[in-house]
Amino acid sequence: MADGTETSTIPLNYSSVQAAHKLIAPHIHRTPLLTSKTLNEILSAPRHNGGKKLKINLFFKCENQQKIGAFKARGAHHAVLRLVEKLGIDEVKRRGVITHSSGNHAQALALASHTFGIPSYIVMPSISTPSKIAGTRLYTDNVIFSGSTSVEREAKVEEVVESTGAILVPPYDHENIILGQGTTGLEIQQQYAEVVGDKPRTSVHHNSLSSHSKDRQPCLDALISPLGGGGLLSGLCVSFSPPSPSSSTMVFGAEPSFSGADDGRRGLLAGERVPHVSSLTIADGLRTPVGLIPWRVISDRKMLEGIYSVTEDEIREAMRHVLERLKVWVEPSAVVGVAVAMFCEEFRRLVPDEGWDVGIVLTGGNTTVDAVVGLFGGGNKDEVADKKIEIERQEGLVGINGEMEAEDVAG
Repeated sequence: MADGTETSTIPLNYSSVQAAHKLIAPHIHRTPLLTSKTLNEILSAPRHNGGKKLKINLFFKCENQQKIGAFKARGAHHAVLRLVEKLGIDEVKRRGVITHSSGNHAQALALASHTFGIPSYIVMPSISTPSKIAGTRLYTDNVIFSGSTSVEREAKVEEVVESTGAILVPPYDHENIILGQGTTGLEIQQQYAEVVGDKPRTSVHHNSLSSHSKDRQPCLDALISPLGGGGLLSGLCVSFSPPSPSSSTMVFGAEPSFSGADDGRRGLLAGERVPHVSSLTIADGLRTPVGLIPWRVISDRKMLEGIYSVTEDEIREAMRHVLERLKVWVEPSAVVGVAVAMFCEEFRRLVPDEGWDVGIVLTGGNTTVDAVVGLFGGGNKDEVADKKIEIERQEGLVGINGEMEAEDVAG
């Protein structure tokens, strides 16, 4: 199959992330890095009677405000631009690009290709969230439905490639995608230094910030990112690796524990990648096994400090706090890092007495009011009953054919 490997292979290192950022910067948003004194207090409080009060100050990278509402716009733009660089715009326009995705990567590739006048073919499982299907159709007329398993998706992709010659741009398992997502980390490093430089008391280390050399950039103690296919987390690991000025920052992954969705955590414990996931976690963007190339990065203990998992109830509670306290619209997948910082005792025990500044990547905000109502059980009984089927569809529980299904690949 013709795919993104038609581009020259770029090494996964810090300088490659810098080059990727320079290339895509005109086409993406530099999303904000927000702080919240209230959430700092909530997360620093003991989680149980007799527990220890911590000092945790959070810095939220709001990729929910990225183009198409998720970080995926970064990798898609980088992959398309590298294709154009390698093959020429006329050749890429002649053939078009294709992917299979249940949502955010689908929208991201449709937007990126539309930006440069390139045809795109987007294979989406019939179980995909209706709002994400609608978002994808804003930028391409070529949305093709398939079954929800990876085998069914890939078969449909092969069929379309056979008739069009389109070039596959994978959701996460490619160097150009990883480097594009890694640009999130570069911005976090720059913005953290800007924020604590302007308002030192946003940092738990405010008393010592003045002692920093002008040549030495202040850096986060830790960064937590959701883990699905691993494009973002592996990209962040690369962007925080030497010679990054923030290479001392510890990078962690966060996953749902529901029904085996914590394949990254389990894989690290077993010493080998878990190849299949079949979970109906509410964090629908994370219902996927870690890709082969991301796994090579995140399984290196020099790159990733660890992976923690959280329950469905903990994800809901974290989402409630982000919605109500930070006033930021997020999807469940986006807040698993918040849930780890809030509830995971294994992570919280790592925080020293002097405290930590912790970066959190809020990866996306592509959900609907009805889906959020369904998550929290709001509305009167009749209204909830009337909307039950639609809410289940938006949570990815029920396919168009009415059957309960689980996905093995997200995007």
